[in-house]
Amino acid sequence: MKAKYVWVALLALTFFGCDDNTGTIGWDMLPDSDQNINGRYTTYELTTNSDLSGPVFAKTSVGYVGKFTDKEFGEYEASFLAQLNSPDGISFPSVYDPETNPKGVMAGDSIHTAELILYYKSYFGDSINPCRMTVYELDENLTQNYYTDIDPLKYYNPNNLLARKAYTAVDQSLSDSIRNSDDFYPNVRLTSEEITKLGKRIYRLNRDHPEYFKTSEAFINNVFKGIYAKNDYGNGTILYVDQINLNVVIRCHEKDSLGNNLKKKNGADSLYYTTRTFATTKEVIQANKFVNSEKLNEIAKKTDCTYLKSPAGIFTQATLPINKIYEELSHDTINAVKLTFNSYNQPDNGKFSMKAPTYVLLLREKERQSFFEENKLTDNITSYLAVHNAIISNKPTTNQYVFTNLTRLINACVNEKQEAKKKAGDSWNEAAWEAANPDWNKVVLIPVLVQYDSSSNKNMISIQHDHGVDVRDIHAGLDDRGRNQHIVFPIGKVHDDMTFLIYRIDLLQSAVAASHSCCHYYQNRLFHNLVPPAILEIRGFFPLHSSGRSDSHPAGL
Repeated sequence: MKAKYVWVALLALTFFGCDDNTGTIGWDMLPDSDQNINGRYTTYELTTNSDLSGPVFAKTSVGYVGKFTDKEFGEYEASFLAQLNSPDGISFPSVYDPETNPKGVMAGDSIHTAELILYYKSYFGDSINPCRMTVYELDENLTQNYYTDIDPLKYYNPNNLLARKAYTAVDQSLSDSIRNSDDFYPNVRLTSEEITKLGKRIYRLNRDHPEYFKTSEAFINNVFKGIYAKNDYGNGTILYVDQINLNVVIRCHEKDSLGNNLKKKNGADSLYYTTRTFATTKEVIQANKFVNSEKLNEIAKKTDCTYLKSPAGIFTQATLPINKIYEELSHDTINAVKLTFNSYNQPDNGKFSMKAPTYVLLLREKERQSFFEENKLTDNITSYLAVHNAIISNKPTTNQYVFTNLTRLINACVNEKQEAKKKAGDSWNEAAWEAANPDWNKVVLIPVLVQYDSSSNKNMISIQHDHGVDVRDIHAGLDDRGRNQHIVFPIGKVHDDMTFLIYRIDLLQSAVAASHSCCHYYQNRLFHNLVPPAILEIRGFFPLHSSGRSDSHPAGL
């Protein structure tokens, strides 16, 4: 594929342009001759390309189900498999018998009914689009395969149907007052003869084999392996299911303080209904299956722009000009590197209201898999997080994703090659090493979901692939000065708790001189489609390597 280029500005600034930090300590103690440091401005070509993401790691407590078709990106379909957790040692009350067990609670030695409820707070698409969900019982244990190319047919038999249910994302049969109440939780409630049979089986096994209910593992192995939920009718809605309950409903006698049955006025026993619930939790496995249209292959091959499409779609990969940076700046010192991607919000011409994705992860290509598999957090060495319209150095950004303090990333790339060169000695072959390590200077941009704890400090606890979905066709153009634009087009949200993740990056095709003044000019004229290129700023005095010595630099790359 022919590479397109984003012209990246690298700016080596003097002390006086640096952000506030401890790098100035001792400056006034240096001789005047050592303080005479001149900044300079240079540009580099940063190559980017669309890269099919393939299956992505999707360990999450959210199950996605539904289908959506876009005119440009084609069809997207989501389904999921889930185990249910059994509370350790769960049991049913003893059965009431007036002669043999007058203190018993259950009314009869059987359940009343059973129901499967799928709860969702969010959805994508048409709120009143008619859909139908089909749920099957698994007949094989799920393995810890959290990648989105999991094959459901390995785990379920199409003949093991539990239930089908037609639904709309917004239940029009309920009043607005009910749907808008604080305790309302949208759901798809499934009942059927097969689900009731499942409930009766669970009840009987609990009576006969209580050891099957001592742990979730025993429950899954011996009682119920889980469900597979998919869409079999309707196109235009994706549900984000965040809780699944299998409720086994039983009837029980009301008791007084002595354990005797309470009576109604007519003399009949007073009865109530209660449940034993088996639910999805973080302790059991849930796996999502995503299928995208073959159109993605065509889109990824386009050379006039690159794309980000989630879930399990397309990422944008960038090749950092590490060799050239090191050749030209190895004898300079830096303490801050900032990479800025400017975004432009296109007018919404579609049916749904959308906003920019909140978080984008910049990650070394070589850690694309391990980062998510090992549930890592950003370390500001090989991984960085940018927040849309964040506050940077007490200044608000406008339609930007800003990655700050990339110095250690540059260092990591440089040191990796230098260590290999040192180890190889006289047998060093630069071309052969780069061929064997093609990702050493590559990074990838990935939209993500970030979770924080509930403490006052809001500590980050997890970063996951963002599995929301949306598509839009955006065409590149020229600004009012006839220059090519560099624009990040984000697609956004239907409402605040839903992030949709397809957006397109149109690349700068001609060199545009950039400075702080022109960048400011562009930022204040976004409505005129004047958007600056991505700008990489390098500031300060720390060396490109991580030795801690400002007077020593590795040998040239």
